[in-house]
Amino acid sequence: MPTYPGLSSAAFRHPQDEQAEQALRSVPGFDLVARKFVEFVYERPRYVYLMGNSIEVGPRQYASVYHIFRDCILSLDIYPEPTLFVSQAPLVNAYALGQERPCVVLNTGLLDLLDETELRSVMAHELGHIKCGHTTLNQMASWAITLVFGLSSMTFGLSSLVSTGLILAFYEWLRKAELSADRAALLVMDELDPVLRNMMRLAGGSSRYAHELDLREFVRQSERYHDLDEDGLNQVYKFFLYNNVSQGVFLTHPFTVERVKYLQEWSQSPDFQAIRTGNYARSEDNAVDVEPERKSATRSEADRLRDEIDQLQQELERLRRSRPE
Repeated sequence: MPTYPGLSSAAFRHPQDEQAEQALRSVPGFDLVARKFVEFVYERPRYVYLMGNSIEVGPRQYASVYHIFRDCILSLDIYPEPTLFVSQAPLVNAYALGQERPCVVLNTGLLDLLDETELRSVMAHELGHIKCGHTTLNQMASWAITLVFGLSSMTFGLSSLVSTGLILAFYEWLRKAELSADRAALLVMDELDPVLRNMMRLAGGSSRYAHELDLREFVRQSERYHDLDEDGLNQVYKFFLYNNVSQGVFLTHPFTVERVKYLQEWSQSPDFQAIRTGNYARSEDNAVDVEPERKSATRSEADRLRDEIDQLQQELERLRRSRPE
């Protein structure tokens, strides 16, 4: 397995991730949410919950899983070492959280579906989120969305101040952040097919019929999916599939087949080849704080994304007004 000493997230972070983050931070209401999040919400309760209701993985608990996890940590040069938990849940899922106490959580449904190679790809993806410092903004997004849609009685007076535009910006960033984590998985795996095969399994894999899956057909499906964008109406449909504002339902991840193309393109890029040969940006600290200095993304791109969010919000308001009572 390759290792990347001193690797900075800047070496592999997807530009759309950076641009969407900058656009998010410029949306009115973000600074208020950030301040209140720091004031009222901490990662410690979640960590305590996991310690009390999950299995902490180590040399004597899920030892083979732990060794795979350690390999991924060493490959991406992540310090301090995050904690790994296994949680009893049938949903095939994994996630990363925490900045001061970073951790990765694997559901048992995931462990039961994937083989060791596929599991390595998932762990590398989640560690990519930690490497890029996504976890703080990710938790902020969940908290802000809870305020808006009234899922918590403790809103701290913020629910009326968080705009639809800010929620759209949060979800847009969440989806773009996945593209960076996919790149981290590719760096650890050092070849494309295992990562794509893992995506295929997560999209619709079956342990019983795994032998009937064909990766090349899955890649061709991705190509057909992107061909849909030639029809502008399909792009509108995609937006509303991602953002069902009327029902408060938003997708946190890009469609799996959409991620395939992005990763294919990067695997063939000079940037990826340069990292593999040891020519990459190095950094002492990759964590993203809630009030960082502005990133290196171009101002014009951030302006464009913010304008798109404003336009989408105006269109949503127009559609809402035009609906019959």
